[in-house]
Amino acid sequence: MIDFITQIDFSILNFIQNMLRCDFLDAVMKFFSYIGEGGIIWLAISVPMLFFRKSRSWGIMMIVSMLIAFITGELIIKNVVCRYRPFIDLNISNLPVLHASGFSFPSSHSSTGFAAATVLFRMNKKYGTAAIVLACIISFSRLYNYVHFPSDVLAGILLGIGSALLVCFAFKKFGWQNKISRLGSGGN
Repeated sequence: MIDFITQIDFSILNFIQNMLRCDFLDAVMKFFSYIGEGGIIWLAISVPMLFFRKSRSWGIMMIVSMLIAFITGELIIKNVVCRYRPFIDLNISNLPVLHASGFSFPSSHSSTGFAAATVLFRMNKKYGTAAIVLACIISFSRLYNYVHFPSDVLAGILLGIGSALLVCFAFKKFGWQNKISRLGSGGN
């Protein structure tokens, strides 16, 4: 089963390399991979939200869901699965991005991106839709740049969405969203 999945993964990666690779997209996909590194773009979006009462809970939920996705994927799953990245499997060295380190499964760029974007989508459809498009582009950049397999990205997306839904459920169930929104407003 693993061999079959890997075969499909390489077929998709090779299609992307053979049909889409060009100088323009090399630069664009390098940029999107960079802004997704360490959740930089998502932190840049969520941290300012903490300073405004209306969006404070959104920012906290985004950060908590990204943290859950990161800990689960990067610190636990990657070290259990120990899957090498596609460029290591094929010994490719001429990639448009610096070689990613660590294991491949699941994609942290995808999990943190979809964790943040899913929370934002649940809170505000307009901003959330834009965030999901951005998360999709960042996730695709990982395939384009040959640093993740499609199954890594898919697993990252599912982990991110699951983390976000868990956080949204907990915040609603325990009323934390309303409590956080009232902080600093003089209310209880």
